[in-house]
Amino acid sequence: MAENVTAAVDSPPHLGQCQPMLKLNDISYSVDGRLLLDHTSAVIPTGHKVGVVGRNGTGKTTLFRLIRGELALETGSIEVPRGAKIGGVAQEVPGNEVSLLDTVLAADVERAALMAESETAHDPHRIADIHTRLNDIDAWSAEARASSILRGLGFEPDQQSLPCSAFSGGWRMRVALAGVLFAEPDLLLLDEPTNYLDLEGALWLETYLTRYPHTVLIVSHDRALLNRSVGAILHLEDRKLTLYSGGYDTFAETRAARLASADAESRKQETRRAHLQSYVDRFRYKASKAKQAQSRLKMIERLKPISTPQEAALRRFTFPVPEELSPPIIATEGAAIGYGETTVLSRLNLRIDQDDRIALLGRNGEGKSTLSKFLAGRLEVQKGRITRANKLRVGYFAQHQVDELFIDETPLDHIRRLRPDETPSKLRARLGGFGIGAEQAETIVARLSGGQKARLSLMLATNDAPHLLILDEPTNHLDIESREALVEALTDYSGAVILVSHDMHLLSLVADRLWLVSGGQVKPFEDDLEGYRKLLLEKDRGDGPAKPAAPAPKRASQSEIQDLRTEVRKCEQRMEKLEAMRGTLATKLADPAIYEDENRGKLDIWQAKYAEVMEALGRAEALWIAAEEKLEAARAS
Repeated sequence: MAENVTAAVDSPPHLGQCQPMLKLNDISYSVDGRLLLDHTSAVIPTGHKVGVVGRNGTGKTTLFRLIRGELALETGSIEVPRGAKIGGVAQEVPGNEVSLLDTVLAADVERAALMAESETAHDPHRIADIHTRLNDIDAWSAEARASSILRGLGFEPDQQSLPCSAFSGGWRMRVALAGVLFAEPDLLLLDEPTNYLDLEGALWLETYLTRYPHTVLIVSHDRALLNRSVGAILHLEDRKLTLYSGGYDTFAETRAARLASADAESRKQETRRAHLQSYVDRFRYKASKAKQAQSRLKMIERLKPISTPQEAALRRFTFPVPEELSPPIIATEGAAIGYGETTVLSRLNLRIDQDDRIALLGRNGEGKSTLSKFLAGRLEVQKGRITRANKLRVGYFAQHQVDELFIDETPLDHIRRLRPDETPSKLRARLGGFGIGAEQAETIVARLSGGQKARLSLMLATNDAPHLLILDEPTNHLDIESREALVEALTDYSGAVILVSHDMHLLSLVADRLWLVSGGQVKPFEDDLEGYRKLLLEKDRGDGPAKPAAPAPKRASQSEIQDLRTEVRKCEQRMEKLEAMRGTLATKLADPAIYEDENRGKLDIWQAKYAEVMEALGRAEALWIAAEEKLEAARAS
């Protein structure tokens, strides 16, 4: 099987007809004696958008540092066209007094230098050359372009004149991203850019990248972005690079077929090896067969092992199971919440049941995190009332929860603090249920990967089997396999879930209710996630005033789906009661004493009641099936 698969991506249709922007020739690199890249090659054509994927720790960020020339290769070479500009997001933006807009404008070094020179130049010919070049690079529309990019990444026009020092580190990373997008390098390297964005910013970036005029390599675990914004996937696995045509879903299908083929070949070879070895073991010391045995031994030595790509088992999350509480578990009436004298959200009339899966939508700054803190019990109500179920436990994973871990302690130390009476083996089992193995359990947090820290934080948030789990951007440090494991865990979880995430794939698979946090209020969003995406894109294009997208014909609203779910729940409760009654009557009818002559009259009564309950149970079952069918049809519409 070929080491690298190169195929057409985007247009033009054949890689051989494209001028390469990036050539990786037989490159190797190690970190602390661990080989990350082993004599591997790949060619990225000019103008193509390529997603770089691979499990956490395989070396994707290291690959970018090698391309930028920050690290020295052990073997091979990296080639880019002479004069090509390579750009990536700076690790941080200084918290200085320069405005956001000026910071972004300064990212285009050529424009900034020409503009400065134009103010001091005296030679008429040089002045003419400067203005010709400024015109060529569209310098006069620069402020409008820079402002548009900042707006897409969540900065309102009045914020763009504020100094960088007025914003937190996460927001300054958005400014860094805006700067590199504005500079438009010939080769754009983006390493997990959506980690600093909300859903709205991530959707804007998807669209922007499809229109980006040059070559893009983007490390991402966001399936939606990798399906919509790139035309090829560069996969790093087993220290090799393989280029696949198409978006992530196409890559996953192609790779699955490749794995199946390699696995079949490997099994076939093992069968042949075992057959040959059996002959050798039986006859190698028998004189008449010694020559044939030696021949087969040499054949075994020539059988090169077929290396199948590492396919680690999906590392599951194991959430503890909470007991069931009577609905609703949380209800608010006319509630207002905020900080001090400032009200952020008001007129909140919300209800949460234990089987709810709710995604919070809305731009950053509208109050999603404020609502999450309030529901988690970390903010008091300013006005109105909130009712919580007795014994309600809430698990809360904040966006920066990973940063709140004790970096000089081990995961074992963290869980021991919460469960001091449990044995070490039981504590390790809890860590293992979140994919934290024996070695990582005794490694200090500072040396753990981002994904391992996220798993530890999720374990701590669910430690006491919460009835309500609030997750604010839980996937930022998780690779795609871990995100799929989280989807499975949330699907199996028997508590309520409140989700804030920029990962459309996660939201689409987990959430069945959408709440829009906007304009100081929280209201059900009646359309689906795709409708919300279209609404945001229309806003960014300025296609008229912002208003909710019209629901598709005959599509059930979220409130209608909620009503159907309530009806299903009522049917299930009715069946449970009737089943309990049936059990009681069956026990009574199984008692031999009731069949004695003196109880004959009572027997007729009990049998009549049993017949009535069975008939009612049949009707209840029919109603339950009908309600389930209606709910499934509504969800599919």
